[in-house]
Amino acid sequence: MNPILAHDPLTLYGDTFASRLMLGTARYPSPAVLEQAVALATPCMLTASLRRQTAQVGGGLDTTQGFWPLLQHMRVPVLPNTAGCHTLQEAITTAEMAREVFETDWIKLELIGDDYTLQPDTLNLVAAAERLVQSGFKVLPYSTDDLVLCQRLVDVGCQAVMPWAAPIGTGKGPINPYALRTLRERLEVPLIVDAGLGLPSHACQVMEWGFDAVLLNTAVALARDPVALAGAFADAVRAGRSAFLGGAMSPQDSAQPSTPVLGTPFWHHA
Repeated sequence: MNPILAHDPLTLYGDTFASRLMLGTARYPSPAVLEQAVALATPCMLTASLRRQTAQVGGGLDTTQGFWPLLQHMRVPVLPNTAGCHTLQEAITTAEMAREVFETDWIKLELIGDDYTLQPDTLNLVAAAERLVQSGFKVLPYSTDDLVLCQRLVDVGCQAVMPWAAPIGTGKGPINPYALRTLRERLEVPLIVDAGLGLPSHACQVMEWGFDAVLLNTAVALARDPVALAGAFADAVRAGRSAFLGGAMSPQDSAQPSTPVLGTPFWHHA
C-alpha cells in the first residue's frame, strides 16, 4: 500500500475501515462475478437490500437462498439499504426489519421522491433520518448535493452524508462540481459520493476534492468486465485520496516555467 495511505483509515460513527470504496451487490452477471469483483476491490462495505431476501417466519434469513451465504462467505461488512422506499414510514419499517435480519445497526437510508430521476425525497428525508438516529441506527443518508439539506441531516445526528454525483445509474459523473465542492468546504463530517459515477476518473476526481469515500454499483456491475472495473475503481479511489493528502497543485491562469530561468546565461533568452 502507498505509505501515505497506510495510516489514513476511513472513520464512520467511530468505526475505522481500511478501504474508502463501497460496492453495491445488485445486477452482477452472476454471484461468481460479484465475488471476484469484491475480492479484487476489497471494499469496506457491501450494500444489500432487504427486498432481495426472503425472511423466515420468526425472524432471520432463509439461508437456503444463495445470496446471504455468499455475503457471509465474503466477510465484508454489510450495509443494508432501504432501496425502493417511497414513504417515511416504509423507510422506517424497512430499516427496522433490516436491523433484525442483518443483525446490524448500520443503514443506508434511501427515500425516493421521484420515480424518473430516483431523486431523494428531500421533504421527508431529514425526518426519517432523525427517527432512525434516535432509534440507535448508524444512518448513512442518500441525498442530493443540496447544502442546506445535507446540513440538516448533520444537525439531526447523521455523522456522515452520501450526496449524489448524478442520478442513480446514469454514469454521468459529477454534474454539479460547484455544489459538491461547496459541500466539502462547508461540512466537516465524512462525505461519501453515492450514485452517478461511471468511470474510475470520476471517482478519482471526487476523491481529489476531499470526499472521504465513494459507493458504486451500476458502474461496476454492468461493465463489460465487472471484475476489471472493480479493480480500476479501487485504484482510482486510492490515487485520488493520495492526491488530496499530497496537496495537488491548483490550476493557474498563466503558464509557469517548470525550470527556473533566474541565473541562466543571457543567450538562453535571446
